[in-house]
Amino acid sequence: MTHPAQDTRATRMSSSPEPLRHQALAALAQHRIATSGQLRQMLCPRSTRQVMSRVLSKLRAEGFIDWTTLPEATRSHTKAWYLTPDGARLTRNLPVLRGRQSYPITSNTAASLKASHTLAVIRAHLAFAEDARRLGHEHGPWDWTPEVSHSIGEGERVVADAVMYYTVAEREHRRKLRAFVEVDRTTMSSERLAVKLIEYARLFQYEAQPVGRRRQAAAGPAWLRWYPVFPRVLFVLTGASRSRLENRMSDLQAMVAQHPLVAALAREVRLGAAVLEDIEQHGPAQAVWVPLAGGKPRPWTDL
Repeated sequence: MTHPAQDTRATRMSSSPEPLRHQALAALAQHRIATSGQLRQMLCPRSTRQVMSRVLSKLRAEGFIDWTTLPEATRSHTKAWYLTPDGARLTRNLPVLRGRQSYPITSNTAASLKASHTLAVIRAHLAFAEDARRLGHEHGPWDWTPEVSHSIGEGERVVADAVMYYTVAEREHRRKLRAFVEVDRTTMSSERLAVKLIEYARLFQYEAQPVGRRRQAAAGPAWLRWYPVFPRVLFVLTGASRSRLENRMSDLQAMVAQHPLVAALAREVRLGAAVLEDIEQHGPAQAVWVPLAGGKPRPWTDL
């Protein structure tokens, strides 16, 4: 799990001076697992498949990366790439990862267990990245940090699937947005999913107490150490029928309406949910997000 990086600059890989092989290694260190198609879309979307394929093949021949076949893609033999221990050691010196903690997956067994969820999280990231390219906004591979962990007190933590940094650039106006992103593949109960809202509500109110010191009245919430404003909370749902996903959204809305801590969070923080396939097909900037506090679907920036 990763603690939030304090460097939140928006870096576009299209203008990165790093060679593509270094970018691929860094992307696997950052995102843990990715298919060749995802890496191409992430790092060099205008190139051919062969360009990324050659880079990955050479890195594997050198012993820096390896692959596992996706369990649900036995016919197409889609490969999910991950770093080997040698590759993980190599990435520690890459400038683009400086100041960031990474916990790459370095074994076939771990890759197989993590692949389905991790690749779904990357699908969500790529939908935002494609929107940013189309709209002239800023959101690249290093503006999406997976598995960010925050203390919520009493020895407990909330772990976001990702923290997203996104800059809306409209003429001379620039607006920096942040979001905690939860990707749900319908592998947990709807109630357990909704409980994530309680965890974020606890983070919103949590104030860390210095050890051995008296409580300071103006200490403020702990999240201010990393964020100037509390990030939006976005749920991205997939893996079930439309009606079942809509029911899960309704359960999230019910948690907002019924739980006092979550209701207090919703008065201050933008909360929304969307279907992964919708944001892939239409783009996150379209009116596909259901506000959890109520209202008509809208773009995530307008929640």
